[in-house]
Amino acid sequence: MSTGSGADSAPAPTALDTPARRRSRSLLRRRRDDGPHKTSMFSSLRIRNYRLFAAGAAVSNTGTWMARITQDWLVLSLTGSSAAVGITTAMQFLPMLLFGLYGGVIADRFAKRNLLFVTQGAMGLGGLFLAAMTLSGHVQVWHVYATAFFTGLVTVVDNPTRQSFVSELVGPDQLRNAVSLNSANFQSARLIGPAVAGLVTAAVGPGWAFLANGLSFLAPLTGLLLIRTAELTRSPLAPRGRKGQLREGLNYVSRHPELIWPIVLIGFIGTFGFNFPIWLSAYADDVFHGGSGMYALFTTLMGAGSLIGALLAARRRSSRLRMLAGAAGLFGVALIAVAAVPNAYVFAALLVPVGAIGLTVNVTANSSVQMATDPEMRGRVMSLFMMVFVGGTPLGGPLFGWLTDAYGVRVSFALGGLIVAVAALGVGLMLARAANLRLKVDLRRGHTHVEFVARERELAPAA
Repeated sequence: MSTGSGADSAPAPTALDTPARRRSRSLLRRRRDDGPHKTSMFSSLRIRNYRLFAAGAAVSNTGTWMARITQDWLVLSLTGSSAAVGITTAMQFLPMLLFGLYGGVIADRFAKRNLLFVTQGAMGLGGLFLAAMTLSGHVQVWHVYATAFFTGLVTVVDNPTRQSFVSELVGPDQLRNAVSLNSANFQSARLIGPAVAGLVTAAVGPGWAFLANGLSFLAPLTGLLLIRTAELTRSPLAPRGRKGQLREGLNYVSRHPELIWPIVLIGFIGTFGFNFPIWLSAYADDVFHGGSGMYALFTTLMGAGSLIGALLAARRRSSRLRMLAGAAGLFGVALIAVAAVPNAYVFAALLVPVGAIGLTVNVTANSSVQMATDPEMRGRVMSLFMMVFVGGTPLGGPLFGWLTDAYGVRVSFALGGLIVAVAALGVGLMLARAANLRLKVDLRRGHTHVEFVARERELAPAA
């Protein structure tokens, strides 16, 4: 398959060729020269530090999903209001929207392992507080709101710190695999946590589920203690006293199209394409009349598809931006197609590939942005990434909830897919332009019909 450049000629630098990417390529070349380097679905787990990190995350992620389900049920039982449940969700995600960028500044300024001790410990204390209030019989709805907001504030620092700490654990050559396995870890907990929460709540009450969540953070804290710091690929720390570091991070992203456009795309997807709690509950209740059981089935199938997508992504060695744009476009088209499915069983089956494609977009965007970012800027860049992705939830949720009520869930679902598809097309064209590529259409037999090619290729016959 032709890539548009000879094997013996060095490719000309483009706007997407960054120092971070050049360092990564250099490291990969050195490792290939040292001998064969096998890539498998779980290759990053061969690294001891990452195994400890992933094992701790598996336990705490399960506890987190237990708490999410239990807190929604508790709020509903205390108030009888679905709007109150929505307030709980908003309280948890609003800090990321308001303060997300500042979390990145903190992540770049301090040693990430030390920061994670603080953030993971704080989350554990939040879970234990809610457990104490519930088990003592004194819990009120404002306790849940306060805990959700506190958790959101801690997440502002925890999210970019955890995201950028992965590169210190595994290095650039295993970063994509580790990011994929992190997603698989999270999706596995998404399947297990709610089921365990339901059993615990039904058997002994919600307070014990909150207690299990609080205690689950002992696992990542233990893993952090056992990590061998000498084996970390440390990132340079930003100076603590210098002003303007937040603005410096924004300026850095604005100068790099390989960063700004994937972040823009993930913002569109997070705001307009990931409103599945609204859509799936409406399909289960209003369209297929299956009730809460069908909604649980839909959610489980989405989670299973996401897990499959994460494991498949873990097998790939690279994170190409064209794959990001293509997967995002396919995700949008899939939403449009599934919106019109009239049969509940077909709809449910199609949720598996939809979940897999959506997770592929997320993993590809995450790993490509991290790989293209200089280590000393990674915390600030990832905080912007997470703020745009997660921060769109309080905006997109109410909008598509209103559209679902006013025009029906099929229209809302399809419109979300259309916006994602158009955004993917626009971002793909902007990335091609930044890389000095053009779209070539060739309808001759035996030729690739549609592909992006370097603009200089047009001048070759005349030279």
